Amino acid sequence: MPIDGLQAAVRTMSPAWFALVMATGIVSVEAQLLGLSRTAMALLQLNAVAYVVACVLIAFRTICFPRDLWRELIDHRRGTGFFTIVAASGVLGSQFAALAGDYGIARILWVVTLVLWLGLTYAVFTAFIVKDAKPALEQAISGTWLLPVVATQSVAVLSADVATHSPAPYSRGLDFLALSMWSWGAMLYIWTISMIFYRCIFFRFAARDFSPPYWITMGAMAISTLAGTRLLVNGSHTPLLAAIGPFIEGVTVLCWATGTWWIPMLLALSVWRHARAWSPLRYDPLAWSAVFPLGMYAAGTFEMAHAMDLDFLYPILPLLGYVALAAWTIAAVATASAFLRAIVVQARRT
Repeated sequence: MPIDGLQAAVRTMSPAWFALVMATGIVSVEAQLLGLSRTAMALLQLNAVAYVVACVLIAFRTICFPRDLWRELIDHRRGTGFFTIVAASGVLGSQFAALAGDYGIARILWVVTLVLWLGLTYAVFTAFIVKDAKPALEQAISGTWLLPVVATQSVAVLSADVATHSPAPYSRGLDFLALSMWSWGAMLYIWTISMIFYRCIFFRFAARDFSPPYWITMGAMAISTLAGTRLLVNGSHTPLLAAIGPFIEGVTVLCWATGTWWIPMLLALSVWRHARAWSPLRYDPLAWSAVFPLGMYAAGTFEMAHAMDLDFLYPILPLLGYVALAAWTIAAVATASAFLRAIVVQARRT
């Protein structure tokens, strides 16, 4: 690709590409839960490469085009998309912990995830608050506004993972951090989903408005379920978590039930978008934002069923896992095809 073409690609790089890392990471963990160890490890290696490449590109964009990036960061319509960077870092850290048992890398990614979460949370939301010119609610709000919830819960999950292999004084602190982030993520979901639900019910909602990130309405609850399950498991070595175990269990089921409720609704809206409204199927990097919730729902359900001994859910667990793997495969093939087409078109132009 010519230098000009590469610069243009970096300048307009969407943080949505980090959703690829999020989706690949959780599908890899799900593959491990299904007993597909080789597939899980292959996805881990692929994900590590994808994460490094995405980080290098976003770093170049930050250095070379800081004004463009800042304008996007404080844009009500696009700013929350940067939280995919936080979630991708957290999911990759949990992936290294669960599959490779590499808690050294997991701790490094925990630090990266926490620093990014702090920086983006207070930079983005402070900018949203103090801006003079603000868009109308129906123009700004979308499924991407739930990415801060996903990012927050990714900190909770990774903190709980790292706590299991940390000395006693630090493990209790990490578990308390995980509990705090899980609680805050749940509260943030309530605030945000209220605005999204209000926008969908009381404003015109066209077919083009229903984009893949709306699946995060389910995915945010799925990762909240996984985080709650991690806290339940860690209660065996943290007195505080053991003491409030019934509360954690109840809220975890609430999160799972809410995420489950969204699935038929999202499927119905997908049918409406592509069939009734005749919206064509086209490749979009945002498609990874729909793959991630499917993988997270499968993993969260699997972990919850085993942690709470919900044996009646066991029969559906393999089905959920293979659906997530199938969705990842379709998105991966579409992504590879899009890249190949772009390379061919660029080659013909030159």
